[in-house]
Amino acid sequence: MSHTISNKAKLLARVRRLKGQVEAVERALEAEAGCGSVLQLLASIRGALNGLNGELVEEHLHEHVLHAPDEASRQAAADELAAILKTYLR
Repeated sequence: MSHTISNKAKLLARVRRLKGQVEAVERALEAEAGCGSVLQLLASIRGALNGLNGELVEEHLHEHVLHAPDEASRQAAADELAAILKTYLR
């Protein structure tokens, strides 16, 4: 079973919190909140998103790279992660 399936409830809870944070930015902008307040909300979103990303990368490494059933699977998982990281780091 994939780690995203086995941790589905926890991951969805994190995504829902992110959704709430984005909605808070929308409300702040609609209310014409100060830029400092909006920037603080955005920093919170970035931190939460980075935390979710880090958790998924770690789980991917453990499940699909370290505990892969064979070398071909391990290489494919490592290549997939490398491609994702290249996109993420642009």
